[in-house]
Amino acid sequence: MTTFDFATETSRITSRPAVATRVANTVSNIYRAWKNRRAFYRLGEMSDSELADIGLTRADLHVAIDVPFGRDPTAMLREIASDRVETIEDIARKVA
Repeated sequence: MTTFDFATETSRITSRPAVATRVANTVSNIYRAWKNRRAFYRLGEMSDSELADIGLTRADLHVAIDVPFGRDPTAMLREIASDRVETIEDIARKVA
């Protein structure tokens, strides 16, 4: 066996686990997004005061649901809520 044959065979062997890992990660990410999307829909059943308690508004839910199916809408909600907290803290610093 020459060096070239060995290198070709080695790359083929090492690429199989990498492909399997990528497939497993993709399936895992899709499952997690589906599960979080189901939890997201439960947020829609909450009242406006309950949403306000966790730092969200009904409009935030409408913005977050527009993400593509493979993406997680709860990640968008997390960004919206953290941006709102930072904005409120900045305003409070200016007032104080």
